[in-house]
Parts: sequence; structure tokens; C-alpha cells
Amino acid sequence: MNTSGHAAADARAAAAGLRLRPFRGLRYVPERVGSLAAVTSPPYDVVVRPDGLLHLESADPHNIVRLILPQAITAGTRHRKAAVTLDRWIAEGVLAPDPEPSLYVYEQYGDGILQRGIIGALELTTPDEGVVLPHEDVMPHVVEDRAALMRTTAANLEPLLLTYPGDGDGSATVVERTVEREPLLSTTTEDGFQHRLWSVTDPAELAAVAADLARHQALIADGHHRWATYLRLRDEHPAPGPWNYGLVLLIDTVRYPLRVRAIHRLLNRLPVPDALAALGDAFRVRRLDGPLPAALDALASAAAGGNAFLLAGDGGFHLLDRPDRDLLARTIRTDRPEAWRTLDATVLHSTLLDHVWHIPDTPEEIAYIHDTDAAVEQAERHGGTAVLMHPVREEVVRDLARQGVTMPRKSTSFGPKPATGLVLRSLALD
Repeated sequence: MNTSGHAAADARAAAAGLRLRPFRGLRYVPERVGSLAAVTSPPYDVVVRPDGLLHLESADPHNIVRLILPQAITAGTRHRKAAVTLDRWIAEGVLAPDPEPSLYVYEQYGDGILQRGIIGALELTTPDEGVVLPHEDVMPHVVEDRAALMRTTAANLEPLLLTYPGDGDGSATVVERTVEREPLLSTTTEDGFQHRLWSVTDPAELAAVAADLARHQALIADGHHRWATYLRLRDEHPAPGPWNYGLVLLIDTVRYPLRVRAIHRLLNRLPVPDALAALGDAFRVRRLDGPLPAALDALASAAAGGNAFLLAGDGGFHLLDRPDRDLLARTIRTDRPEAWRTLDATVLHSTLLDHVWHIPDTPEEIAYIHDTDAAVEQAERHGGTAVLMHPVREEVVRDLARQGVTMPRKSTSFGPKPATGLVLRSLALD
């Protein structure tokens, strides 16, 4: 985007801003489940391993994973199964709506991180309006699947994670005042994180939040596919109504900075020896004997000087750095900012995947895995190649997003992510 376009987007954002409205949260009734921790789940795209899915399903018969990742032979059957399950749980009193519309203050604490934010129904806007800024591309088949699930269940089953740079007024005051009260729920999940949730219904506090957020724009930290899904479903329901809003968690990262981690690639059908043989002189390659933490330290050191990747899957680690500059010039598009052209994800997809390894970005060929150990373990188990990435700095992400430039999909993992299952939004109640 040019300077005048950038300024115009900022002006539109300032004029419109974030519009977060209360909703009647749909929540688990503690007396009807084994424990609140046992019915929660990570976001749907973090639950990638079959054993992880089975673990969640067996934790409690009402675990939220039965709604966000229903299991059946066909997609249509899966989505209908989720809708039937949701309706049954409501009818049986496993899930119940709160008595009045609320915003929800949500707190997570664990692993040295304290995170607080506000959950609500956010008015949807397109990227060119400059209010909610995406920073990654999306995969059409994932958007289609999420749209079918939301369409069939008529529910937002998990909040997106959005960030904004607050200035200490309005929303921050409400959040800090609210956490002094008795929470609606409090639980500790098996990862050691403590979760607490409060409702905000006072008209003066709601007005303070609304006035504050109206001055801000937000960055999508996690949930690009679900945001694209929200927009698709809004277009299917053009009349003003509940489909014009989507469930989000807004975090003021000035007060509560997030961690930015990489999302790794698993190349299902490319063994490590074949990956190395195809490189030629494209990169300098050094074998590391590990262990994994030491190999990741070496990756971080190499990444400080330019593009670097760590290949795993054959019992060892192979550090790729110092790419051939002529090769980069031939394979990376030139109509993007330098910050985009030098991203590791850009070089991986444009140079290595497209040009060197000739691997299409399809689910059969490439899996995206957040957990480093899981990526290495799956590569070794199935004879593929794990490409371990170094994270991108948040300021780079935000700067590109403000320019209207999206990064390759699954370039970043912001966290901690909100637990799924603490509060749902049924569009039938809105």
C-alpha cells in the first residue's frame, strides 16, 4: 500500500474503530460435567494429532472438541453431528445461556505469563476498512470447512485472538476493576494454565469499553480462517443481525504482551535425504547432532543473520542458512516490501517448496504443526521432513499488516491462545 493509501486506511479505522457488543454467553453448567478443565480444549487447529483428539474426547463425554472437531466419515455428517450434539447439550442443561448480555473479562495465567482481555461479539469489517488487520493468507478448504460447521451449528464455538495497542484508558480500567470481583468460573487446565472469567453488564462500564475500543484498530493474532469464515457467512446473511458479528478475545498488548512463536511444516512425502539431495548449492547445510534445544539455539543464532531453517526427521538435525542470493532473486516476487521478501516463510514457500522441492501446499503434502517436539516426532515416525522455523517479531507482523500486506499462511503463532469451551456464542440467542 502507498503512503496515501496507508493514511486513508488509518483514517477509516479512526472513524469506525472496533465495535464490540455484549452477548448472552453459552457456558457449561459445572454440576453437569466432570470439571470445567475436562471439557475445554485448545483451538481447533492446535489439536492436530489423532492421539490428542482421542485424549480430549475421553477426558469428558461433553468435551468441546466434539463440537469443534466432530468425527464422522463425511464433512456434512460431521457438521450435522456437531449441531445435533450442541442442541442436545443445551436441552439436557449441560450448556446454558447467561441471563443477560455481557462482555466477558478473561484471564489466563501460567508459564510466567499473565494475560487479560475482553471477550465479546465484534462487528465484522473487511480488511480494506482498516479496522481489523489480517497478517496471513488463508487456505480456502479450511475456510469452507469452518463455514460449514458454523453455518450448521449457528454458533461461534471459540473466540478469535485479536490484539490492539491500548493507552491505559477505558477498557484497561474496566478490566482491572473487574478482576477484583468474584469470577463466574475458575479452572486450571492440564497444561498448568489458570483460567478465570467474569461478566461485565454494568451500563457505565460497557459504555467505557465501547468508547475506548472505538478509537482502536486490531490485529488478528490467531484465527485468520475463522475471521474469513465470519465474513463469508455475513455475506450469506446480508440483513443486519447476528451474522454481522463474530466472537473474539481482544488483548491490549501494551499491558499484556503475547508470545510470538513459529508454526512448523511437516512435509509428509519428502524424506530428509531427498530434501537434502535436492538442495544443491541453494543453502549452506550443516548437520547438528542435537539435542533439540541445542539445535533450536543454533537456528536462532543463524536466523539473526538471515534466512535459516532446521530440517529434522532422520534422527538428526540439519541447519540450512546462507541462501544463494541469485536463487532468491529469481524465485521471490519483487512487488512486495523488503520485510515481506525476506521473511523465512516467504523464502520457504517461494524458494524451497515451490522451486527446489516442487511440493504443492495441500493437506496431503504439508501439515502445519505448532509444537516443535510433535513436528520432529511425526517426521521421524512417518519418514517425512520437519521444517522447523524461527518466529517473526511482532512489530514486523503489525507493520506489514498496516501496509495491507499479508504474510504466507501459518507464519506465526501468537499465544497463549484462549481455551476453547469457557464461553460460546449461539446466534439463536443474539
